[in-house]
Amino acid sequence: MPRILVRRPSPQLAEGELTHIERLPVDPALALAQWQQYVDAFRAQGWEVTDVDPADEHPDGVFVEDSVVMFGDLAVLTRPGADSRRGEIETTRAALEAAGIPFAAIEDPGTLDGGDVLKVGHTVYVGRSLRTNDAAVAQLRELLGPRGWEVVAVPVTRRLHLKSAVTALPDGTVIGYLPGVDDPDVFPAFLAVPEEYGTAVVVLDEHTVLMSADAPQTAELFRARGLEVLTTPISEFEKMEGCVTCLSVRVRG
Repeated sequence: MPRILVRRPSPQLAEGELTHIERLPVDPALALAQWQQYVDAFRAQGWEVTDVDPADEHPDGVFVEDSVVMFGDLAVLTRPGADSRRGEIETTRAALEAAGIPFAAIEDPGTLDGGDVLKVGHTVYVGRSLRTNDAAVAQLRELLGPRGWEVVAVPVTRRLHLKSAVTALPDGTVIGYLPGVDDPDVFPAFLAVPEEYGTAVVVLDEHTVLMSADAPQTAELFRARGLEVLTTPISEFEKMEGCVTCLSVRVRG
């Protein structure tokens, strides 16, 4: 059974880090309700949900994807680029240990946010952003090369993370909103989407994706390509530069 790791939002979510957008009021109660809807969408599709211990002292802790990335059966614990987020790693490490998931870790001087990692087939695109540096890219190459993964560094200057700008459909087509994408030609197959909040999808299976409810035109575009599209409201997380991918880590098999 496929599984996701999630962490419930901190009541201090509104105090999280911001880089590219203006700070807006965040409703903690609405954020918690939206997070529950998000988790329930996975359960309705037959996914098992594993909760990482809360980290209420870390406003950005709900964005659990930034703390660990899965490569097949191997988890890679990150070393977040923002000092304020490094305390999130210990509870993620404990969750991996409790689940019996083998892991490696990015070490100093490397910095890596999981939101900068996009996997398409056995290619790993890593965003060189404000949060992820060349040392981390080199460590990923050393870890993943022997396991058959190719690591490709790509520029990210217009959004917080690579996956704030682009994600991939089940067939490997990379999608993005052009004003937020540094270089779409990096990707062998690229599809421009009409809405900023349509850039992020979570692939649930070969025919189904989950995305923000705030991109109805993009949802119709995907349906026209033969996909089943599930939508969920995540407005409070979008105010904090989050998206549907940030809120979970997929553990398949």
